[in-house]
Amino acid sequence: MSTTSFPMARLADWRYKINAEILLKLLFLLAALALMLIGLVLPLYTMLLKSLQNGSGEFIGLVNYRYYFSTPALVNSILNSFFIAFVTMLLVVSLAFMCAYGITRTCMPGKKLFRMLTLLPILAPSLLPAISLVYIFGTQGYMKSLLGDTSIYGPVGIVIGMCFWIFPHALMILITALSNSDARLYEAAKVMKTSTFRTFMTVTLPGVRYGLMSCAFVVFTLAITDFGVPKVIGGQFSLLATDIYKQVVGQQNFQMGAVVSVILLLPAVFTFIADRWVQRKQTAQLSSRAVPYQPEPSPMRDWLFALLCYAVAAVIVLVIGTAVYASLIHFWPYNLNFTLNHYSFDGLGGSGWESWFNSLKMAGSVALIGTLVIFTTAWLVEKSKEFPLLRQTVHLFAILPMAVPGMVLGLAYIFFFNHPNNPLNVLYGTLAIMILNTLIHFYTVCHLTSMTALKQLDPEFESVGSSLKVPFWRTYTRVTLPVSLPAVLDISVYLFVNAMTTVSAVVFLYGPDTRLAAVSVLHLDEAGYFASAAAMAVLILLTSVAVKILHALVTHLLLKKAQVWRHR
Repeated sequence: MSTTSFPMARLADWRYKINAEILLKLLFLLAALALMLIGLVLPLYTMLLKSLQNGSGEFIGLVNYRYYFSTPALVNSILNSFFIAFVTMLLVVSLAFMCAYGITRTCMPGKKLFRMLTLLPILAPSLLPAISLVYIFGTQGYMKSLLGDTSIYGPVGIVIGMCFWIFPHALMILITALSNSDARLYEAAKVMKTSTFRTFMTVTLPGVRYGLMSCAFVVFTLAITDFGVPKVIGGQFSLLATDIYKQVVGQQNFQMGAVVSVILLLPAVFTFIADRWVQRKQTAQLSSRAVPYQPEPSPMRDWLFALLCYAVAAVIVLVIGTAVYASLIHFWPYNLNFTLNHYSFDGLGGSGWESWFNSLKMAGSVALIGTLVIFTTAWLVEKSKEFPLLRQTVHLFAILPMAVPGMVLGLAYIFFFNHPNNPLNVLYGTLAIMILNTLIHFYTVCHLTSMTALKQLDPEFESVGSSLKVPFWRTYTRVTLPVSLPAVLDISVYLFVNAMTTVSAVVFLYGPDTRLAAVSVLHLDEAGYFASAAAMAVLILLTSVAVKILHALVTHLLLKKAQVWRHR
């Protein structure tokens, strides 16, 4: 072999390597796009077509919609849903803002304990507070007298239950918004002898206005799309989310269920677009010269906010404690002796421990597969330079699931995957379809978390790796993943907990052998086994708490070894 042919061979080999890497990136991006098309776009498109067809599958246009809006009982569900969502939004945002203000702008004692307690509602299915409220304010409730002649079964119970479940989400958003403030603005106001109220109105509120608006949109969306609370405690007060369940499960009217789903999808999409617009308008609150705000002690103010936060924490403990207590007594309120019989689930209609094991399998699979898929896709979108149009398309589809309610996505999967001409219909009724559904349902938050973590990494990592002829996957596994380990671990536990607690997205998709724990809570409640339903809800809560503790320990150990460089 001549000396001139050797460099040419090396060059050809280098070009082949580069082309192979680009081809591999293209395949990964196309696979991510296919996942979004199969898991989101095509099911929603099929559902939209179903709403325009009759029972025989013939196209009839807007006839189903005209029938819906000409039926007063159905139209009232829209008004009821907006009313519940609006009232919940006002109550939750107001209360969460005051608690977040106490945490970030006062020296109140017990901040860490309060924040730990406020996480508990997120770790439980939304069915748990509804069950507890029945024991507290129901016909045999131990605090029934507080409601007077008002029944807990209806709008009052729905609002209370939703406030309990949604409050932690709002609190986290507002704590973040209030944490980013420049102390120099407050010092200037103090020097100018500005009153506390005027400082609050001219400095504090303008600084968090976008955070407040974003929080309001999130709370409104969660309230209008929730299924668990109104299903258990809604009584005859119909909402859009429960109407979908009644039309599909109760009446087998799939066309009308599709119509209600499209109607429920519209406000969720609108609030999602408005929230994205608000986030784009938001500007940085901390410049490079900013001084982080440190609250000064004020005994009266600090203890006032402490009492407020402690009262909220007491309500959270009361609701969860009631569910735990109800699961441990023989028969409320006649036999209050303790027992573990309700945790055996023998002979009941909820599949018992089998459903809990199914939930563990599903949640574990979603956490493992979802974390790898979402973070890898986000890395290709953010760090790759090839195929800009394809990367932007994948990114667009990745943020769309946040606008789709769980009930809507679950029903869309029925229409798409259960169609006899669809080769993927073998997935229907299996654990795989629920894994896919849950992964898509909670995709957006994990994608945005990944993008945020990746934006913090210097792009020179990829540039240096490319210049040294290091394959991109080696840079990804040896540099990007270890550095981004905190975000990766957070994504995994987020997916696990949400997979354990979700009910709306999977309530239409389980089979005889794949019923999940959260769905069992619903069926046990429907069958009248209230204590066993409470026991299953508590079991889900304890599982989520155990996973969070394990996550904290694993995170500490892994970060101690893998990220020593952060402490040098």
